[in-house]
Amino acid sequence: MSGTILFEEKQYLGYNKYSIVRRTLFAISCFVLYYWSENPKAVSVGALNIGPYPARQIEGSGHLFFLMGLVILLVSIVLIFVLHLHTRVTQQGVFLGGSWRARKVFIPLEEITAAKKVRFRETIVNHPAYHQYFKGKIRFYARGNEAVEITHKDGLIYRIGSQRANELLKNIREIMKR
Repeated sequence: MSGTILFEEKQYLGYNKYSIVRRTLFAISCFVLYYWSENPKAVSVGALNIGPYPARQIEGSGHLFFLMGLVILLVSIVLIFVLHLHTRVTQQGVFLGGSWRARKVFIPLEEITAAKKVRFRETIVNHPAYHQYFKGKIRFYARGNEAVEITHKDGLIYRIGSQRANELLKNIREIMKR
């Protein structure tokens, strides 16, 4: 890659809000099950009847839940530092890099025919994707609700998710004018 970097953005796996919620719920349920194993008596709360802990005869079974909850929390912390998508725009084109062994993608700006900003549908959970071919589009996404859709002269459509989609689109369009 040569030239001045006009736009740069890094997206990390640990910041995807749906993944954070899912991991947090798993960790909380592990801690609740650990508490239930330490206090195994049946409890009646209003119309809800919580039975006794089913694995009382297995020694230390609740500690496994506590350990699993801690591991889930530690994995969540580590994922905050795992790079998923690195987007760079230079005079030559758009460079997309991923984590570790992911293949680098280069889109030359002279081969881009159109660029527009699109919004992801709010109802669909957008899982992080790197070079995923889905419904005629190649997706690069980690988090956020907006993306820039780039149409290649060969007909390929690249959808690049970004937290700063307006700035990314502005830089691509400025270079396309030259």
